[in-house]
Amino acid sequence: MRLKKRVKVAALASTAVFMTACSLPGLGAGLTEEGNIRIATQSSTEMVILGYIVQGMVNHYSEINADVIQNLGSSTMVNQAIVQGDADVAAVSYTGTALTGELGMDPITDPDEAREAVTDGFEEQFNIKYYPSYGFENTYAFLVTQELAEEHDLVNVSDLESIAEELTAGVDNSWMEREGDGYRAFLDTYQFDFETVYPMQVGLVYDAVQSGDMDVVLGYSTDGRIASYDLVLLEDDLNFFPPYDASPSVPFEILEEHPILDDILAKLEGAIDTDMMQEMNYIADEYLLEPATVAREFLEANNFFEDSEPYLEPVGGE
Repeated sequence: MRLKKRVKVAALASTAVFMTACSLPGLGAGLTEEGNIRIATQSSTEMVILGYIVQGMVNHYSEINADVIQNLGSSTMVNQAIVQGDADVAAVSYTGTALTGELGMDPITDPDEAREAVTDGFEEQFNIKYYPSYGFENTYAFLVTQELAEEHDLVNVSDLESIAEELTAGVDNSWMEREGDGYRAFLDTYQFDFETVYPMQVGLVYDAVQSGDMDVVLGYSTDGRIASYDLVLLEDDLNFFPPYDASPSVPFEILEEHPILDDILAKLEGAIDTDMMQEMNYIADEYLLEPATVAREFLEANNFFEDSEPYLEPVGGE
């Protein structure tokens, strides 16, 4: 990964002046004022950071005034706000969630097929353009410590089979009952089980494996604690989990009103890989930096991707 594309932890940690979050426009207020757009996000650190990355790019390359609406409760709520005209841009959607949630379809494990289904489905059902991925996915992932991985030569999930009967596993509460890519389907696909499986809040699994309370846990692939705890992410070698590639989405009506948005979002295609997103999440959570600050520092470190196609002339910036 090129140095210029990494967020520098030391620089961010020493940032003295925090950006304050913009005021949150009320949902249900109808159409925004001319020249303004509203970027909708859920509440997780990752989603809010991406919202401010989109805002920063819009402000850098256009005269559009972009506001970020935070803390929407679910991806379905974000999509509903977009469809009803209460927001204009969804900062991030994940293909697996969009497929089974907003579109109500069955899971698709092939990444290309899943993306095609979501892209076509969003256009047909909602008249929304679903963009290519930012460059990373945030999917379920089995995690172990470096020590366990080295001791048993663990690289793939399948490598756990030979020792699974000796392992305790901590998993997300909701995963136990999920259809399609939950616990029962996992047993059918991988054909092994752990000695004991403990359902818990997903936010607790990282501490549980790092402290030795659990041998293996199921977490999220872009969580910053994977890097900070030096955990090993095991490859889903049987492609059990559906793809959860991260992408923005915008109604075609908004793109007709603000054509520059299409080029701005196109510049973010493939711009953020998993390591970069992990690092941004870690910086925000560990150093208690505002997501807006992390997003701004990231864009400045990468010169707002001015060298990436399509080439645009900067007209502003923060």
